[in-house]
Order: sequence, then C-alpha cells, then structure tokens
Amino acid sequence: MALDDSRNFRIDLLRGIAIFLVLILHFHLSYGLADSPLNLLLSKEAIKAVAVNGNYGVTMFFAISGYLITSTAVKRYGSLGNIDIRSFYIFRLSRIVPCLLVALAAIVILGLLGQPAFMNSSADGWPDVGYPLAVLSVLTFWHNVLMQHAWYFNYAMNIYWSLSVEEVFYLVFPVLCFGLKREWAIASIWILAIAAGPVYRSFHATDEIYFMYAYAACFDAVAFGCCAALFAGRNSLQGKAGAAVQAVAACLVAITYVRGINGHEVFGFSLVAAGTAVLLAGSGNRATPAWLRRNRLLAGVRWLGRHSYELYLFHIIVLGLMRSVMPRGTMGYAYKLPLLALFLAVSAIVAGLVARFYSEPVNAMLRAAFLRATQQPSAVRP
Repeated sequence: MALDDSRNFRIDLLRGIAIFLVLILHFHLSYGLADSPLNLLLSKEAIKAVAVNGNYGVTMFFAISGYLITSTAVKRYGSLGNIDIRSFYIFRLSRIVPCLLVALAAIVILGLLGQPAFMNSSADGWPDVGYPLAVLSVLTFWHNVLMQHAWYFNYAMNIYWSLSVEEVFYLVFPVLCFGLKREWAIASIWILAIAAGPVYRSFHATDEIYFMYAYAACFDAVAFGCCAALFAGRNSLQGKAGAAVQAVAACLVAITYVRGINGHEVFGFSLVAAGTAVLLAGSGNRATPAWLRRNRLLAGVRWLGRHSYELYLFHIIVLGLMRSVMPRGTMGYAYKLPLLALFLAVSAIVAGLVARFYSEPVNAMLRAAFLRATQQPSAVRP
C-alpha cells in the first residue's frame, strides 16, 4: 500500500487509530462484539473496554484537528495574527461541504425510501424533526444543539454532531487570531476553553447529550491541539527526556481509554486530549525510520487516517444499510467477526473511491478557483 512519504507519519497514524475506534464503537453498538468469537481471546470486559469508549476517539480527532489547523495557519500566513479570514473560510468549506452534501443526500434519500436507520423518529416526550431542519442543522453546524432538544432522532445523521463542534470552533478561530494578533493572547483564550471543559462537564455528567456533544464540552480538546501546535513551533520534545514525556502521554491516553467514559465523564476527555496533544507536539521531531514506514499494518492504519473524513461521513451509511438487512441485535455469534471485517472493508472502499474521484478533486478545484479569483493582475508595461 503506497503512501505519500511527505505526510506526517504520526499524525496519520493517530487519525487512523481514532477513526478505527469510532468504527468499532458503532459496529459494537449495533451488534455487540462482547458476545463474539473475540471472547475466545479476550474477556468480555476487555472487549467492551476497547469497543464502547470510541467517543474518546472523537476527542483525539478534535485535538488532531486543532493541531493541524493551527500549524497550517502559521505556515500559510506566517503567523496567526496575519491570518486571512476569507481564504481560511474558503479553504475550510471547500474541504468540508462538498463531501458532506453527498452524505446528507444519501441519508435523506434512503430515509425517504423507508430504510429505518436513515429515517427521522421521535422518542416519547421528544419533538419530531423533519428532514429540512435536520439537514439545515448539520450544514449550519448546530446539529448537536438540535439533538439536545430532540434526542437521538436519526441514527445515521446524528453522528455529525462532532462536525458541528469543530466548525463552530473554526468559525471563531480566524476572527480570534486576526483580532488578538499576538500568540500569547490567542493562547490565553484556548487555555480558558481547556479550563472550562471539565467544569461544564461536571454540571452535566449524567446526560451524555451534554457532556459528550455540547460545544463547551468539546472545545477544550480542540484547544489542546491548538496549544500543542504553538508549543511545537517554539520547542521540541527531543532526546531521552522528550521520548519519556511522549511515552508517558501514550500510556495516559491508553489507560484513560480502557478505564472508560462511564464514571470519568469530567476529566477523562481532558486526559485523552492532553495526551494526544503531547504526542502531536512531538510528531515532527525526526524522520520516521524506514522499517516503520514499510510496516504493512501501520501503513493500513495510516491509510485510514488519510481518509478519516470520508470514513467518518460514509461508514455510518454502510452500517445503516447493514442494519436494514440484519437489524440491530440479530447478528449471530459466528457471523460477527466476518461481518465486522466486511463492514470495515466496504467502508474503506467507499471512502477511498469518494476521496479519489470526488472530494479531493473538488477540494483542489475550489481552492484553485479561489486563488485565481484573488490573484492580482500583473502590471501592464508601457
């Protein structure tokens, strides 16, 4: 599996791990991996620890996203204070919106065709939500707020709550940078978000719609990544001390993950985000050894990371269609691992095809069109 050596090995690896954990979570919630042939190797408790805490994978995504958006902005504009707000929004939307429109269209069409996983429904005491409002909430980045008022009303669409969190953060990001100019002032706002996250979650620890999905519950993870990018621009985690710090960070993420979300709603997300931020801050220290780059398993995980956005959008459509054929909870013991493999393979194929033939070309086309439109005409010589 060939991969671009110019890409950051560790960042692609972390993104690949994060999206894999999310995919495992969603499959487990549909079909129960704890009661599968995996328990011939692992206890049910160990399987659940890995499978049921996939929302920590989303936390990792938030931190990675904050790191990438900040480091890219510094490289592109020279400093955060010089950020061009219009180009920032154009570049961001050209990456996010085209692919999202296709995924939403697929969900709505499948729902209108009567496929259960794509239909809007209401629980007792919760209001009905129509497709126009649901789609609008995703496209204007308040789907998580709508969920707070309507609970889990659309199986396939509801996972897009995390996109609402990210994009609201990035609506504010360039304005904050341009307005405050100085990195210390910008970072102080991010530190306030980091401090506010666990405080907010402590007030909502019994309601997952709030402690996992609300803006204030998630902005701290993005802010951790942003701060890590600023730190990495001025410092390096090199030598034995740097390696030790990163090893501790990796252990922190792993231990927090397996301890689980339940009972650790307040600080668990902070610890995962902080550990991920440290790993990101050390991601550019030195070239990755060739033997690691040649490792086929790691290459596969990196491929998942490279296509994590397309996987995020479309894996739930694949899983929803599986649930139409085999409803939740009806999969037999012996079929779970083969169908998990099929789910992962089909999701990867769909994501790869969408990326190669649609999202990446459209993203490049829109950005090129914007750059041509904003290019200053050369002076006419006499």
